[in-house]
Amino acid sequence: MPHTRPATRADLPAVLALLADEEKVVDPASVVVTAAYERAFASIDRDPRNEILVLDDGGTVVGCLQATYIPGLGKGGAERALIEAVRVRADRRGGGLGRTLMESAIDRARGRGCALVQLTSAKRRGDAHRFYASLGFAPSHEGFKLPLQPVGTQ
Repeated sequence: MPHTRPATRADLPAVLALLADEEKVVDPASVVVTAAYERAFASIDRDPRNEILVLDDGGTVVGCLQATYIPGLGKGGAERALIEAVRVRADRRGGGLGRTLMESAIDRARGRGCALVQLTSAKRRGDAHRFYASLGFAPSHEGFKLPLQPVGTQ
C-alpha cells in the first residue's frame, strides 16, 4: 500500500525524475543531481516551513509534492499551506495515487492549524484542474508569475 512520507536526500534523484516526468517515466538513475539541487534540497529539508512529501510504493517513489507553510495576518493570523510541484509517475496516473498524496498533504496542513490550502496549476493542465476540483479546490483567483534573471546574468 503506497504511503506518504517526508522526502530524504536519498529520494532526490526520484523526485527530480518525477519533476521531469510530464508524459513519460524518467529513470531516476539517469538524473544528474547538481550542486544547485543539493543546496535547494538541503535548504528545504532544514526549513520547518517547507517539506517535500513523497508517495512511496514499496520502496519506489511514485509521487511527490512540495508544501510550504506561510504565516500571515489574514485568516485570523493562521498559516496557509501552499502546495506546488505535484507529480505522479506517468505510468501510475489515474489509479488514485494523486488523491492519496494530496489528501495526506491536506491532512498535514490541517494538523498544523492551517486555515487554507492553496496551489497553482498551469492553465494547460485541464485534467489536473478537474482532479483538484474533485478534492474541493475552487479556482478562486487568477495567478500571475514574473520570471526573474539572477543578478549579474543580464
